[in-house]
Amino acid sequence: MKLGFGLYRHDLTPQNLQFARQCGATHLVVHLVDYFKKPESVKHGQPVGDLNGWGVADNRTPWSYEMLAGIRKDIDAAGLTWEAIENFDPAHWHDILLDGPQKAQQMETLKRTIQNIGKAGIATMGYNFSIAGVAGRLSRPFARGEAEAPGMDGAEDPMITTPMRKGMVWNMIYDPDAADEAEPTISHDELWERLAWFLQQILPIAAESGVHMALHPDDPPLPMVRNQPRLVYQHHMYQRLLDLDPSPYNGLEFCIGTLAEMSEGDIYDCIDTYTAKGVIKYIHLRNVRGRVPHYHETFIDEGDLDVERVFEILHKNQYDGLLIPDHAPSMACAAPWHAGMAFAMGYLKAMLTSTAPAGSVWKRAR
Repeated sequence: MKLGFGLYRHDLTPQNLQFARQCGATHLVVHLVDYFKKPESVKHGQPVGDLNGWGVADNRTPWSYEMLAGIRKDIDAAGLTWEAIENFDPAHWHDILLDGPQKAQQMETLKRTIQNIGKAGIATMGYNFSIAGVAGRLSRPFARGEAEAPGMDGAEDPMITTPMRKGMVWNMIYDPDAADEAEPTISHDELWERLAWFLQQILPIAAESGVHMALHPDDPPLPMVRNQPRLVYQHHMYQRLLDLDPSPYNGLEFCIGTLAEMSEGDIYDCIDTYTAKGVIKYIHLRNVRGRVPHYHETFIDEGDLDVERVFEILHKNQYDGLLIPDHAPSMACAAPWHAGMAFAMGYLKAMLTSTAPAGSVWKRAR
């Protein structure tokens, strides 16, 4: 098993890369889209977290091999391995998600992107096939000591119920000048049909390029968000993804926190089932208290999730992929994010060694 961090592109500074190594990380998952930047050109622009989403998806330039190789060079120089990319830029595939007029053109761009990712030696492309994206979460002092953490307090919040307007996808604006009217609602089956077409197109290229595709479950895991259907909002729905194509390059971005928030199912059975199948490409691990529509995230050691039991299952099924801490609460100090992540990583590293079978490399390393 490998431990790492997830970093946004603007976080890839020499200091943060050094911090990751100091915490014991060996691998990185990188978000190439800096979601929280909202240019002044946004029509109806309001603060992050409002009904206009996180920002503008306005980077129409495809990810080139040169760009990817340059980032990887810096990561390699810091003694880390770039394991995965998380999320396509909505500007690059909004019509694939919406079945719009540029769908075929955008698919050709994504195919070239996957080829560039493979050429740059990055093993996995994580993605969330979602129209509404991550929407409706609150940030409040939910965690121990009133530390700030995400959560949800009911499904009637306007951030969940207000229909998404045209010109938006994945909780971002891709067309600021679109008509100010609601995006038409589609059925769950229609969304699955769009995913099936996407996989039919992308998986052969991914296999040729040596890039594993990994689907994230819906966050928050509700059947509908902003009048748009969700794909994987219960554990068993991951199997429908796997049944669409048996390719070993069709797999899961396994977010245990999101899976634990789901309204049905046993999280430990879920972890056991999918790790035993060998279909998990990498894991997000955070702790939570409660389930949708009432839950909040916590420090890694204080939620409903038995993290020790999680690691015992991972060891039992010989999971040897990457695991990263996810959404650590911000701590009251000069470096809130760094402190929260360092605490989470230290806990996970200790748990990894303490639960390792006798004679394993992790038990010897301790």
